[in-house]
Amino acid sequence: MDVRNVLKNLRPETFTQFENQLRSTKGYQVIAGVDEAGRGPLAGPVIAAACIIPEGIRFKGINDSKKLTPEERYRFYEAIQQNLSVFLGVGVVEAPLIDDINILQATFCAMRAAVSALPQKPDYIVVDGPYIPQFDIPAEGIIKGDTLSRSIMAAAIIAKCTRDRMMMEFHDQWPEYGFKDHKGYGTPQHLLALKIHGPCPIHRKSFTPVKALILRNDT
Repeated sequence: MDVRNVLKNLRPETFTQFENQLRSTKGYQVIAGVDEAGRGPLAGPVIAAACIIPEGIRFKGINDSKKLTPEERYRFYEAIQQNLSVFLGVGVVEAPLIDDINILQATFCAMRAAVSALPQKPDYIVVDGPYIPQFDIPAEGIIKGDTLSRSIMAAAIIAKCTRDRMMMEFHDQWPEYGFKDHKGYGTPQHLLALKIHGPCPIHRKSFTPVKALILRNDT
């Protein structure tokens, strides 16, 4: 794969208008997009990414990560990672903490950690969705932000690919659950494996199917 082909300019302006408007109307210059991956699965971490894309940087063909094939996502993942003008931060919250504080608060923790990990501090943050954690700088939630903002799109791709790679590594440790196929989501394959083998250390014991299985085994 030639990363230069991905970085080759020009993407239509559709996905840059949001950041451009923030710059022109509110004066913000360093805008970080934030998104997460892994709120719904029964196993594995929730991961958030923060991404600052300077004005003028384009990723040809970038889109909502859910509209990209896995191959396209990884192509953009590599291109974003290799562009030294782009600043990235990643936050990871593992299953035990998810169980302790609930998935929404764990997602907020991951988002704050991702922003804190950025090499450059942003002066404004845009988060995909209506609910956002408390930051120490101005921020707003954007409904369907991963279809409107290129920095959120990039963050979504980084979060998704980072989590998928982690789940592939977990598959090597616990192949009986098939994490490489479903990435921890509650598919029939996963639910059957869970019923046969019980939960492993990365299962979220507060999530209903896992919790119900534990309760049945304890009675």
